[in-house]
Amino acid sequence: MNFRSPEILALIDRSLAEDIGGGDHSSLASIAAGTQGQSRLLLKQDGVVAGLELGHVIFERLDPNIVWIDKAQDGDFLTSGTQLASVRGSVHALLAGERLMLNFMQRLSGIATQAKQAVEIVRGTETIILDTRKTTPGLRALEKWAVRLGGASNHRMGLDDMIMLKDNHNDSAGGISAAVLRTQAYLKRKGLVLGIEVETRNLEEVREVLNLGGIQRIMLDNFSLADCREAVSFIGGRCETEASGGIHINNLRGYAETGVDFVSLGSLTHSVHSLDISFKTQIQSP
Repeated sequence: MNFRSPEILALIDRSLAEDIGGGDHSSLASIAAGTQGQSRLLLKQDGVVAGLELGHVIFERLDPNIVWIDKAQDGDFLTSGTQLASVRGSVHALLAGERLMLNFMQRLSGIATQAKQAVEIVRGTETIILDTRKTTPGLRALEKWAVRLGGASNHRMGLDDMIMLKDNHNDSAGGISAAVLRTQAYLKRKGLVLGIEVETRNLEEVREVLNLGGIQRIMLDNFSLADCREAVSFIGGRCETEASGGIHINNLRGYAETGVDFVSLGSLTHSVHSLDISFKTQIQSP
């Protein structure tokens, strides 16, 4: 991921402006101008690290003379107590950037760690773990990057890169068949090549989708384990299958063992426990 892209730099600058406003008066008032220091970035909890390069760029935006030295790499699974980086330079810059850097790193590392946990639970099956669009507004690219760091995969990035006909689409269109036929006609008329996924709520709807044809994936939404297993068997590889809804750490392995191709977990990004990371600064002697 390019953390120096115009989009990411604009996000960083907006976030710094939100936090610093008219100035970090606490530091400006209490610490002499020109004071130099060194900080240690420490992992306080086992997990997958995400955001080291982003942290470097954050401090660069505050002071290009900041020296950031990585002691680990994004994507590493590390134990509590590991030093992740050392950062040296103006104490005013170190203190001004500390909170934003930690906010990003702790959340992204939490997402990567949670994704890794889910992937490990289904290891040995053919099931692929997917995220969803249940992301923090404005942070989707970063959060989906963290999902990939943890070993899981991304579902669609937005509404324009895949067709997903969910229950509200189908009900508003007058049913699954009407929604699918209109969608296929729309894609042909617009000259678009997009996969179509259809959400189903029961085995009867699964049969309806299969009879229509031209569908890439069927979502089995809130299916019980038994119904999911029956649906996967009935579909028999005629299209991809995705289980979603009501799936969590305690039943994830069971759903994977039904033979479903994908399991999508909104919890990867919307119910994240941020990883504990600290940033300790010491003044350097003249």
